[in-house]
Amino acid sequence: MAILRKRELAQMLPEEQKKKVSELRAELTTIRTQVKSGGTVENPARVRELRRTIARILTLQNAATQSKEKA
Repeated sequence: MAILRKRELAQMLPEEQKKKVSELRAELTTIRTQVKSGGTVENPARVRELRRTIARILTLQNAATQSKEKA
């Protein structure tokens, strides 16, 4: 299950997308730190969800940037 749907991401403003990426990266860093220190994560699949959501947002941002450059 995705954290945010593509539809929801497309409706976000660029500033909101940047803020969301930083929040998700912070959460991913926290989870990775827990794993490295020998702790257990209650939902290991969360790492994959976070990575995919970050990638989706960055893909949308890159597509918007490229479309502006071509126009």
